[in-house]
Amino acid sequence: MKIVYPAVFSKKEDGEGYKAYFPDLEGCVAEGSELEDAADRAREAATDWIQIEMEEENDLPGMSHTEDLELKEGDVVKYLTMTIQLVPGYE
Repeated sequence: MKIVYPAVFSKKEDGEGYKAYFPDLEGCVAEGSELEDAADRAREAATDWIQIEMEEENDLPGMSHTEDLELKEGDVVKYLTMTIQLVPGYE
């Protein structure tokens, strides 16, 4: 199953790398040295977050839209797709 959520990326305060968070996935954050590295790590973090929620049989939150997000100057929003395996062993 494919699930899409927006991730917000911003430069780290020290200027080296990026940090990311998902407005819809409480506590789901990641960092990376480059924007694409941060996006890959964010996708992994979100996949883990979603799988845990599904295992606990919790409802997944709705998806925010860019125009609804409170962004700071320089923030970048990327919609990331996470692939969730519903049956172990099948891709």
